[in-house]
Amino acid sequence: MKTIIVDGNNLTLKQLIQVAREGYLVQISEAAVEKVNQSRAYVEKLVTEEQVVYGITTGFGKFSNVVISNGQVEQLQDNLIRSHACGVGKHFPEEIVRAIMLLRLNALVKGYSGIRLKTLHNLVQMLNKRVHPAIPEKGSLGSSGDLAPLSHMVLVMMGEGEAYYKGQLIKGNEAMSAAGIQPVRLTSKEGLALINGTQVLTAVGAVTTYDAINLMKTADISAALTFEALKGIMDVFDEKVHAVRNHTGQIACSKNLARILEGSGLTTKQGEVKLQDSYSLRCLPQIHGASKDAIDYVLDKVNKEINAATDNPLIFPDDEQVISCGNFHGQPMALAFDFLGIALAELANSAERRIERLVNPSLSELPAFLTEKGGVNSGFMIMQYTAAALVSENKILAHPASVDSIPSSGNQEDHVSMGTIAARKANEILYNTRRVIAIELMTAAQGIEFSNPDKLGKGTKEAYKIIRQNITKLEEDRIMYVDIEKSIQLVENNDILKAVENTIGTLI
Repeated sequence: MKTIIVDGNNLTLKQLIQVAREGYLVQISEAAVEKVNQSRAYVEKLVTEEQVVYGITTGFGKFSNVVISNGQVEQLQDNLIRSHACGVGKHFPEEIVRAIMLLRLNALVKGYSGIRLKTLHNLVQMLNKRVHPAIPEKGSLGSSGDLAPLSHMVLVMMGEGEAYYKGQLIKGNEAMSAAGIQPVRLTSKEGLALINGTQVLTAVGAVTTYDAINLMKTADISAALTFEALKGIMDVFDEKVHAVRNHTGQIACSKNLARILEGSGLTTKQGEVKLQDSYSLRCLPQIHGASKDAIDYVLDKVNKEINAATDNPLIFPDDEQVISCGNFHGQPMALAFDFLGIALAELANSAERRIERLVNPSLSELPAFLTEKGGVNSGFMIMQYTAAALVSENKILAHPASVDSIPSSGNQEDHVSMGTIAARKANEILYNTRRVIAIELMTAAQGIEFSNPDKLGKGTKEAYKIIRQNITKLEEDRIMYVDIEKSIQLVENNDILKAVENTIGTLI
């Protein structure tokens, strides 16, 4: 099994996915080991000297004015984790839990948190031996970090809580014992170091961003298929049009669509059949391009945050300084993940409008609901219903979480980010949007049946081929959810995207 070396500074989104989904092993770099030990030595010096430092020799939050004696240090850490493990709801899936663990490890090995190397090795072993803490999805305010969900992770490190091991949900101590991992007894600063960060919201948002990049490209493909089924006007992809507006995503989308549709005998020229297309076709580069730009913005924020120090307080041993700060605040990512959700919702919104044009005979020359035997057959009538339901739900989910705040900890924490909610919403919007795009792919392929599939463009021909290898043309009504699930799998596994890119090259 391949191994990812973590040093706190160079983790990539691709590596995060490799650990989260493909089970890559994890190892701490030698340079990071030195930094961790140096930071820890300074914390132990502070404890020995009985200096009053927040989170090291004091209580937390509103209790920061309560000094803790040396004899209570370990009890303080245990109590912190047990009292903060207040998550509710269903558990995060395995891939998200692995991403959370990796991101917290990567933040801690930067050497600004004062945690022991021994404790970090405990987390490494859990990742490598696939002990996955049961972490509830709900209960985080997104600052002071993801306290509640991360506490559920740390419970298992202590041999408490619950974990999934070999597909079974069992007690934390049983999972650790079965994997041959010795639970750790936390000491000064360690509990706070492990839970005071943005790694839950960042894990959810990072995985969603990775998937959004591929879904964005697949949406260009599905839109291109619809474009051909509706005899779209190719002039709108002329490079001159997009150069004079000069938005990066718009230019990229236009190039993608022109390449996907290259060689098509189904598209038309301006004035040949009609003068203009509807906005959902004519404005594809502008609509999809705006979402591309948004996703690129979010990706930049993700790349920064997955290598960030988000602990409080931060330890600077070279300067012999401990700074109580606010890097745990999730606002930079909360705004980004709200934006991500909006960008994905708009992909679904425009796709549903194209589905409507495909099935509505008053908006195209295609048979009503794409069936030749309307009346006894409903054809694709309810496919648009389902897409409309998903789009409507997305509109509700797209309401930003980051504009909300409820004070906590006796009003000491008087502004919170709600970033974890923003990330979870974006992930749910991604789920819905995938399904709308899957429905558009099926519907567009059916629409193509009333033209000539042999005249498809270079890229759309490959997409159509993959669809038809898995879903046959609709001749008579049949159970449609089976076909929808097949199409969803083609989208989720990037089968259509891979087939198109293998033919025309990587989309942008």
